Amino acid sequence: MINWFTRAASSVAIICALICLGLNTAYAKPSLKDYGLLPEIELIAVSPSGDLVAFRKRTVASDRIMVISLSSHKQVTSIDVASIKPRNMYFLNDDQLILVAYKSTHPLGFLEKFDISTAFLVDFKGGAIRQLLKPGEFPVYVGQTGLGSVVGISPDGNYAYMPAYTFEDLGSDLDASKIEKKNYSLLQVDLKKDKRPKILSKGTSNTNDFFVDDQGNVVAEESYDNSTNIHKVRARQNGEWVDVFKEKKEIREKSFVGVTPDYKSLVMLNTNEKTGRRDYYTMSLSNGAISEAIFGRDDADIAGIVDNFQRVIYGVQYAGFRPSYQFFNPQLNQRMKDIANAFPEQSVYLSSYSFDWKNIVVYVEGSTAASEYYLFSEGKEPQFLTSSRPSIKPEDINPIATVTFVARDGLKIPTLLTIPSDKVNAMKNLPAVIMPHGGPESHDTIGFDWMAQAFASNGYLVIQPQFRGSNGFGLKHIQAGYGEWGKKMQDDITDAVNFAIKKGIVDPTKICIVGWSYGGYAALAGGAFTPELYKCVVSIAGLGDIKSMLNSDKEKGGKDSELVAYMRRQFTNSEDDSKSMAAASPQNFASNFKAPVLLIHGTEDKRVPVKQSRKMNDELKDAKKDVTYIEIKDEDHSLLINGESRLQTLEEMIKFVNAHLGQATLKVAVPQ
Repeated sequence: MINWFTRAASSVAIICALICLGLNTAYAKPSLKDYGLLPEIELIAVSPSGDLVAFRKRTVASDRIMVISLSSHKQVTSIDVASIKPRNMYFLNDDQLILVAYKSTHPLGFLEKFDISTAFLVDFKGGAIRQLLKPGEFPVYVGQTGLGSVVGISPDGNYAYMPAYTFEDLGSDLDASKIEKKNYSLLQVDLKKDKRPKILSKGTSNTNDFFVDDQGNVVAEESYDNSTNIHKVRARQNGEWVDVFKEKKEIREKSFVGVTPDYKSLVMLNTNEKTGRRDYYTMSLSNGAISEAIFGRDDADIAGIVDNFQRVIYGVQYAGFRPSYQFFNPQLNQRMKDIANAFPEQSVYLSSYSFDWKNIVVYVEGSTAASEYYLFSEGKEPQFLTSSRPSIKPEDINPIATVTFVARDGLKIPTLLTIPSDKVNAMKNLPAVIMPHGGPESHDTIGFDWMAQAFASNGYLVIQPQFRGSNGFGLKHIQAGYGEWGKKMQDDITDAVNFAIKKGIVDPTKICIVGWSYGGYAALAGGAFTPELYKCVVSIAGLGDIKSMLNSDKEKGGKDSELVAYMRRQFTNSEDDSKSMAAASPQNFASNFKAPVLLIHGTEDKRVPVKQSRKMNDELKDAKKDVTYIEIKDEDHSLLINGESRLQTLEEMIKFVNAHLGQATLKVAVPQ
């Protein structure tokens, strides 16, 4: 177990000595600002030597990457990153850092904005920061979004291998309309000098991934053709490309995610037909032979992999309310179990690790931790580094419980409950917020959910059902949701409410439904299809018209794209059924609403167009319903562009729910 006295002392010695000067140490209950603003500290990474730790330090006034030395307890560098807003970060070596970031921009020759993601190289000895791939600079095609991927590093560390769409040299004319053919290629990018990248391997317009060995040789290329639905892997054999895998699927089922240590096989995630779970396989690059499942469990899906720069797989992460890990190395496997056991009942995630695994950074979330970071170094006591939300103490966190109920058709629905701390021993007739997750093919976890915690701190029991269609609970649970938008998926949410009412823990006259993205749709569907159940409805970036959403996806990806096939499967179980989509669209049932509605949407949302909320607002107004619409300028789907946007959203939600559930005062104060 962690020694909490050591934890407090080491936090001051390692990080807070550098960044916490001037903080008021007097204890105060957190405000909505502490819940609503984006995390103050995040993206902690450890260097290969284990001596350096880098992290993002964000305040309302600044956004910086800071690097400190653990041995000297001194700051190595501090770099302003406010203009690029990094989302991921890792060390290349003890001198260089990679930041992966994105921003919404107008590429040359395009009318609409794109979320351009790219990678930046930080040389913190010299304090320099440089964008590695620049759209429009030959040979990088101008109109593309994903430029942050590094699939390998050269043996000498001088080059990174990065995929991107490329184009033929047109001289000074970079008009996107004149670039008829673009290929997805693998580029060799200089990490020492600011030079134009070179094409290492030219793919096709259908290529979507490359795999390289430890010498920088391309060993495989993956492609998917939306027009023919052919999913293919080509391997490099004796200087020639040879097809080793070919499958026709409207929606790809197999995910190629890495390479084996000998670089002779690709690692593949696929559903095990016997268990219905997502398992780990390998596919030979010499003949395409697929192994039996190597990693896999009957009770959990593989949610992701743990790899290195060359995409060699160390192990896997399993899905569930709490993550768990399995590694090929038995010692590492046991070490990670021991680390997880140090935090019982919490979720423990790998944040960063040195190449030799002697230094591991984890972050911990749950009923007693708001994303706290710890360093585990071989031969040393664990060190508490910092919390991503220093103002929220363990005693401020509302406990999280799990329960499983049986839906009306017999399907088991795992559910999370976030319980107001002062009601743990008095769970009777509580006001409640039911909060369906987004996706819908995702799932909630035991962690610090800023919305759930804020609502619970205001006295509400928060209910998060993992309705059919959620992932992480097996293929059958996912497939049960196909074509069930507004129907059985919504019934599961209704059944969760009724389960809580029957148990006597929820006051049936004080329930609101709140959701984001798919959850926003589910909130609107709750208001439209079970209007007697809810006293208020909050939809953030939700959709009200399914047919319109499908048309938007056709415009985005093309009518024959995998995206459209996936969404059609979601909406109508792959049937082209306009009547079914209309019947499941809350926009068409505005007259049914009884509860007041709050709509919130960012104008730069590229996943669910803002017109969805605009039209929903219009329909509710035309039906003379009580609706409030808040449009947040220049914000994306996740409200991650402007740090104040989430706080504004949280304040509006709490105020709205309190007003309609009869809460006289805020238990957590809104900052003035």
